[in-house]
Amino acid sequence: MIAPAYAQLADLDPDWKELETKPPATFRTDKLVPIEMPRYLSVKLGLDPDSLTVSSDGIVRYVVVAVSGSGNINAAYEGIWCRAGEVKTYARAGNDGKWDPVPDPQWKALNASQPSMHALALARQGVCNGRSASGVSPQDILRKLKQSVSDGVQR
Repeated sequence: MIAPAYAQLADLDPDWKELETKPPATFRTDKLVPIEMPRYLSVKLGLDPDSLTVSSDGIVRYVVVAVSGSGNINAAYEGIWCRAGEVKTYARAGNDGKWDPVPDPQWKALNASQPSMHALALARQGVCNGRSASGVSPQDILRKLKQSVSDGVQR
């Protein structure tokens, strides 16, 4: 389970500070790594591999891209805090690729409902190693995500 029990929240460092971040200048749609999602979803979701970072604050940041059947694109620049089992959306972009910052972005629990269903899938498929992202490199995460899709297993 990715989301921690309340007792585990006591383990969080009270002095922890999130590093400031900005969305990447651009994102790519030609090399997306698919995210294994339930078949009933009509959009295809993928992670831009060039956007993936693991920072010293323990946050895994990435751009997730949703492509509709008609070709419309929506992207989000997000971060997963594995230690707390939470996700944050920093900015969103549409077909024009222009980032719109989310005003006052907040951490929200990873869960299987919209809008964080894809973030939970990413956490389970390779972004998080239990409650930690430490020691996990972007290359490790990409390898695990690609393996998850080739296995065809929804985790």
